[in-house]
Amino acid sequence: MKFTLPKEVKEILAKFKKQGFQIYIVGGCVRDLLLNRETNDWDFTTDAKPEEIRKLFPDSFYDNKFGTVGIPTELNTEDGRQETVIYEITTFRSESGYTDHRHPDKIVWGKTLEEDLKRRDFTINAIALDGGKVIDLFHGQEDLKNKLIRSVGRAEERFQEDALRMMRAVRFATELKFMIEEETFNAISKHTQLITSVSSERIRDELLKILSSAFPADGIMLLRNSGLLSIILPELEKCFEVQQKSPKRHHLYDVGTHLVMSLKNCPSNDPIVRLATLLHDVGKPDTYRVTADGVITFYNHEIISTSIVRKIADRLHLSKKDRERLTLLVRFHQFSVDERQTDSALRRFIRNIGPENIVDMLHLRTGDRLGGGARETSWRLELFKKRLIEVQKQPFTVTDLKVDGYDVMKIYNTGPGRLIGSVLEMLFNDIVEGKIKNEKEALLKRLEDLKNESKTLI
Repeated sequence: MKFTLPKEVKEILAKFKKQGFQIYIVGGCVRDLLLNRETNDWDFTTDAKPEEIRKLFPDSFYDNKFGTVGIPTELNTEDGRQETVIYEITTFRSESGYTDHRHPDKIVWGKTLEEDLKRRDFTINAIALDGGKVIDLFHGQEDLKNKLIRSVGRAEERFQEDALRMMRAVRFATELKFMIEEETFNAISKHTQLITSVSSERIRDELLKILSSAFPADGIMLLRNSGLLSIILPELEKCFEVQQKSPKRHHLYDVGTHLVMSLKNCPSNDPIVRLATLLHDVGKPDTYRVTADGVITFYNHEIISTSIVRKIADRLHLSKKDRERLTLLVRFHQFSVDERQTDSALRRFIRNIGPENIVDMLHLRTGDRLGGGARETSWRLELFKKRLIEVQKQPFTVTDLKVDGYDVMKIYNTGPGRLIGSVLEMLFNDIVEGKIKNEKEALLKRLEDLKNESKTLI
């Protein structure tokens, strides 16, 4: 099989070989090349020590204890800009003593490629390329062909070394549409508690990658079936125990299944919107009630869901921006699309969520409806969308008017004062009541009329 490699990658290989060092491309980029997938992250392994690598590349940097040297390279983008890409080159090594189930206690520089490859997580990531020839010591190509995620060596040992690999197995399976090989999956299920030794930030990153994949709902179910979900998101796991099908309720599924189905049907690719969709009803277990006539209710579940989601966001150390957007989407997801709503009600809805979040909220609602067994669309929802567009053409506050205080002062021939605010408020109310459009010429004429009316009153 022939591979087309970037010029910079070829130059790195040639530079090492010229000096008599072994050098190989490794990891996900080799896997992606074999799968004919686009790859941008190029990693290398070599028998050269870090100090020897740095002599070959004076601009490189080495700020870790794992033998990984970063080589910054300037690349030209398609739009003519230049961007800096970091190529990582790591010395062959073997590792031992993972007391924290995450990082090795001891690292020893290796002399052979095999030493380096056998410490890696999965067979499909333990394939090397010397520029033309594929070196596959653990039958990774066979697992690629069979669409399997399999640990290198004994699965239990790999996960005890680095517990995050359990989530990575789920993530790779989700991204690549692969199955997790039986022994590997059983080892995950047996050692789920090890994930508690992994930092929340790393768990967050893997979770968001799963949610960003083409089949995020499948990833969540893999987490659940392995037992990881009950540790990572116990609040969501709890939802699978709560039924919601009863007289006067259209739901087909328990709350947990509904949330996963909502995620499956959410049209957004944004992982935060997808996370909000997955968690929007997470407060239902705490608000579950059954009326005397057998109707299941979840009154104010959106309030409780928001409180729970805020704690989840804190636990995962989401950024302030992502935390605010996530909680906002959950808090206001229970909005009405009744065609009898007034424009004021629609404007209040938009003020609550912000115009910039309307599309995200509608994506959540679409997932919610389809995840509950509703039809793909409804005339009420389509009318609601059209009315949202129309109502946004109106000003939301006085500051949205096409005239300002300077216009009022000019026409009234006066300076700053209470009068200015009062006149602008009158204009705003006229627009809200549909008496006038928010157009500068019309508003200036109205200002003249108000001025004359005030003179008449005097």
